[in-house]
Amino acid sequence: MSAPIIQLHQVHKSYGQGRPALSELTLRVEAGEALAVLGRSGSGKSTLLNLVAGLDRPSGGSVVIDGQRIDRLGEAALARHRRERIGMVFQFFNLLDDLTVRDNVMLPAQLAGMPSPRAGARAAELLEQLGVAQFATSFPSRLSGGQRQRVAVARALMNEPPLLLADEPTGALDSASAADVRDLLTELHAAGRTLVLVTHDTALAASCATRTIELLDGRIARDVQAVAR
Repeated sequence: MSAPIIQLHQVHKSYGQGRPALSELTLRVEAGEALAVLGRSGSGKSTLLNLVAGLDRPSGGSVVIDGQRIDRLGEAALARHRRERIGMVFQFFNLLDDLTVRDNVMLPAQLAGMPSPRAGARAAELLEQLGVAQFATSFPSRLSGGQRQRVAVARALMNEPPLLLADEPTGALDSASAADVRDLLTELHAAGRTLVLVTHDTALAASCATRTIELLDGRIARDVQAVAR
């Protein structure tokens, strides 16, 4: 069996004296899976995503992403790991309003040291694939929510990461835009992308997840494989 792209073992995370955010959580995600993480507010969903992304560190246990034990990395190595191995999509897009769409998409590649001509060509390719090439020289504020989320996905894919993480990617969208983003994520998974989606959107989980886990009080309460479609 090939190594999993995500492997958490007995992960514990506390932020003080109260109930831990995650409690002895063990999780294995294979390359090519689309995992939806469900649960009420405070169940540990965002903490789990932050640990996988290397934005936070566990209080105990191990976090291995794409063969690299990231909980032991220093800050510089963690930042490099995120640039090269992780793409992230956020509920409120996190685009920079003073940069054009194209410059927003190019930013991760520029931070990674990619030459500008190559980064520009890659950005143009992604914007075309995601159906927003016509907005390349526009500023994010001129776009709809669904269009901004497509730009955010293009930015997340810029460095060709093996893992795409999405934190409530449809949470700030109207129903039509949410359906558009659900279709996009389904297409990305069908093309072989590994996805982890933290969401309250049961339609998103049903449409593109091959597996769903539900967190309750920092533990996995349910782990269900989707019926083959």
